[in-house]
Parts: sequence; structure tokens; C-alpha cells
Amino acid sequence: MLELDHIVIATPDMDESISQYGNKFAIKAIKGGEHEDWGTYNYLSFFSNNGYLEFLGIDDLDKAKDAENPLIQHLVYVLEKNNYGAFQFALRTKQLDQYVTHFEKNNIAYHGPYDAQREKPDGTILKWRMLFPEYNYENGVLPFLIEWEDPEVVFSEANLANAQNITKIKFGGITKEDFAHIYQLKPKKLNKNLLHLLNSKILFDDNKELRFDLA
Repeated sequence: MLELDHIVIATPDMDESISQYGNKFAIKAIKGGEHEDWGTYNYLSFFSNNGYLEFLGIDDLDKAKDAENPLIQHLVYVLEKNNYGAFQFALRTKQLDQYVTHFEKNNIAYHGPYDAQREKPDGTILKWRMLFPEYNYENGVLPFLIEWEDPEVVFSEANLANAQNITKIKFGGITKEDFAHIYQLKPKKLNKNLLHLLNSKILFDDNKELRFDLA
């Protein structure tokens, strides 16, 4: 079953965004690192259920605009539209190749997998792969799948985690049934608008804006 990995926040001014979210939710963020090939960098707010917020900014616009990665293309779009804040999220899996097979078998358009890495401030290299079901970011969003080479390294800052959890993600533009089909989740009949992840929930409503609850 899938887990919530992280929620991505489009950040035109890193210091301002971290301060704004820190004051609103009483959370702290630490430096993540740079994505040299994409022209981006991030800060991260970890939570006790192994999910996190990623504050994602651009430090080389030309590289970002040339990036093939759909996440970076989406980031450039929302920043150019001044649509700051949460805009995308990732679901964690250990079976990324099986999802490729699933997408091909069911004629679900996709992009990837993309290999990626970044260097943490302590010099540790993180490596991961990303897989994107195709979506039109001008009209909505579908989360991407992420598979970490070594998840324990990703969440090694457990002692720095905030006490809260991301308890719920809320967004619209797709039915619960269609979402469950794409991501191979099993909906529970009693929860009409909810899908359960291992460490969080997804609520489907009529609002296409991506939102989340911390508790």
C-alpha cells in the first residue's frame, strides 16, 4: 500500500515561505539541498509519520525551464502564475516498476521513471526515482510516485521532526474511483469521499486547490 511521502510547496521567497508556514503551523524547516540538473533547491519540514513538506524554489530559471521533469515544469508554471503554496504531492512506493507495468497494461499515460539525486548539507547523496501519471497542470494535479533508494537516509533527521502529522490531503478534479484505479488502492465503501494511505488520508471534494491538514 502507498504512503504519503511529501507535499510540494511552490516558493518564490524561501525565507518568507518558511516563516509564513512556521508561524501558521508552529513547524520548523531544515535545508534539504540543491537539484543541480533542475536549477532548484529545497527546505524540508519533517513530521513524525515519515511525511514532510518540501519548500521548493528556483535558483536557475533557465535550467528549470529546460527540465524534462514534470514536477519542475509544473513548478515553473505555478510560480509564473503567482500561484504560490501547495501544488503537488508524492506517494511513496517500493514497487515503482510494477506501477509502470500497471500503467502500460491499463493504457494509463505516464512520464518516467526519472532518476534523481541531491546532496544533503552533510554530504550524503540521496537517490530516488519518480513516475508521473500524465495530467494537465493547467487544470489540476495527479500525485507522482516516488521510490527512494534508501528511505532510512531520507528520514535520518527523525530527531528534527515536527510533532504534527499530515493527517489529510484534500483536492478535487478526479473521482475517488478513478484515483484508486490509477494508484491501485482499494476504496472502502463506508468512506464515500476518502481513500486511506498507510500514514494519511485523501479527501476528494469539488475544490481543485490542493490543501492539507496538520494535527
